[in-house]
Amino acid sequence: MANERIQRRLTTILAADVVGYSALMERAEEATYAEVGRLKREVIEPRLVQYHGRLIKTTGDGMLAEFPSPIAAVRCAVEIQDHLSSMPDALELRIGLNLGDVIVQEDGDVYGEGINMAARLEGIADPGGILISSKVHGEVDGKVDLSFEDRGERQLKNISKPVRAYAIRARTHSSASVAPANRGQPLPLPDKPSIAVLPFQNMSGDPEQEYFADGIVEDIITALSRFKSLFVIARNSSFTYKARLVDTKQVGRELGVRYVLEGSVRKVAGRVRITGQLIEACTGVHLWADRFDGELRDIFDLQDDVTSSVVATIAPAIERAETARSKRKPTDRLDSYDLFLRGMAVCYRGRTASKALEFFHEAIELDEEFAPAYAMVAYVALVEQAVSGSPLSKQRREQAVRFAERAARLGHDDAFVLARSAHVLAYLGRKYDRAALLVEQAVTLNTNFATAWHSRGWVAVVSDLPERAIKSFQQMTRLSPLDPLIVGALYGSAFAYFLASRYEEGLEAATRAVQMAANVLSLAAVVVNAVSLGRRVEAADAAAHLLRVDPTFRIGHVDYIFPVRSVDSRTRIGRALRESGLPE
Repeated sequence: MANERIQRRLTTILAADVVGYSALMERAEEATYAEVGRLKREVIEPRLVQYHGRLIKTTGDGMLAEFPSPIAAVRCAVEIQDHLSSMPDALELRIGLNLGDVIVQEDGDVYGEGINMAARLEGIADPGGILISSKVHGEVDGKVDLSFEDRGERQLKNISKPVRAYAIRARTHSSASVAPANRGQPLPLPDKPSIAVLPFQNMSGDPEQEYFADGIVEDIITALSRFKSLFVIARNSSFTYKARLVDTKQVGRELGVRYVLEGSVRKVAGRVRITGQLIEACTGVHLWADRFDGELRDIFDLQDDVTSSVVATIAPAIERAETARSKRKPTDRLDSYDLFLRGMAVCYRGRTASKALEFFHEAIELDEEFAPAYAMVAYVALVEQAVSGSPLSKQRREQAVRFAERAARLGHDDAFVLARSAHVLAYLGRKYDRAALLVEQAVTLNTNFATAWHSRGWVAVVSDLPERAIKSFQQMTRLSPLDPLIVGALYGSAFAYFLASRYEEGLEAATRAVQMAANVLSLAAVVVNAVSLGRRVEAADAAAHLLRVDPTFRIGHVDYIFPVRSVDSRTRIGRALRESGLPE
């Protein structure tokens, strides 16, 4: 049980219940049963479809549903209640709404306190009324033409902390006035990149491939949902577009997303070809397109390969598009996420660390709990020491470790944050066990995230676990072969090969790294492997190149620049560097 991966997502839960159901059943059992069935079939289910809700479960007198956004859930609830209020002798419902984190089972069922809270709110709602949590209220207030009544802090059964509740005065809006305004009205975009993965077209005419195509899409949705930086529309909402000719701009408006992924599956003889393309919904611009071919006999392996390849590619493509979008925004309208993206762009271009840090610190000033910015402040310090070859001041290292620890606490379910924090804690903080725990959580949370595998490789290198490091860097390269972090994976692999006494492979990896970026670590990786192979001239040339890159480099820096956990391994590295003629 401990090894099972628990999947979670943030969703809006709607809980509804028939008022006085037990008494109604006692008076007229068959008529009540039939009326409840008609209510669900003719009133509730059509509106779930209209607002892209997913029915989770039904009971005799109630139901649970989830929605891709709080606004969609509120509008659906209002329309249900307004419709019932206009019908003479209709059954009455209580409805509760909550926005919360839920556990997702493999069969699509969901569990968690987020659901319990919605059900408890429904239980204390007025007959014919809607009661929402403060989280839902915070998301919809000012965005919908509704009035709210603050019901104050309420102590809910089996919920430890009081919950502030708000009642929606749904009956002040007739169904005639609400529905037309909602239909065709774009949903507001979330405060982070949003994407819908549409059902892939089956171009084969083979019904068997329909299941394969649907499986690909479901796997991609699940994998993308593991990126905390993305808002991903649930499968049931995306699949309402199945077998329909749709305009991506319309999809973007209806689902409230900025990006749409669409594709097709075609069977050719004994092979399958899958194509995919990522589109910016509001403009129709194609941001990425690719195709994948494989043998039908390896259909499940092919499905896994396509999923990991698509996800590992489009997540960075979305980040690039978001970065470009943030650059177009006026500077007086930047939020913490925009500032974070601008800082990341500076890092990718290899510009000065001070400018990146400026953006990250501004992001923290705007949002003191923005974990990715804390992680990147720490990570910039790591890169500065590693690439320069000169130890940071004790104060700077300690600050980086503090920021990494704070990031890990704030972003405990974010693979990016955990990976970056783990790297810093191992390299600058020498908290090897803590780092190993965090980085394993990162790859468990998102197995398709190349950055997490890169950090896992480096944590393993400095923890003196070379074989784990090599495998981690190989996985990172497979997932993202054009990643800017590839150079780090190459010289990280070179040091891992050195620690494993696999010097030929180490020298090959180090040489490739130097061709991409000649810095202290890549050149030192050439030195230690070349010395170990007895290639003195090659080692001396690399050492001379290293001193041209950083004239201040000294072997005395080894304990900081190569903080391998094992004293013996640090001694081996120092000895090899010394034999190349580098100064003490």
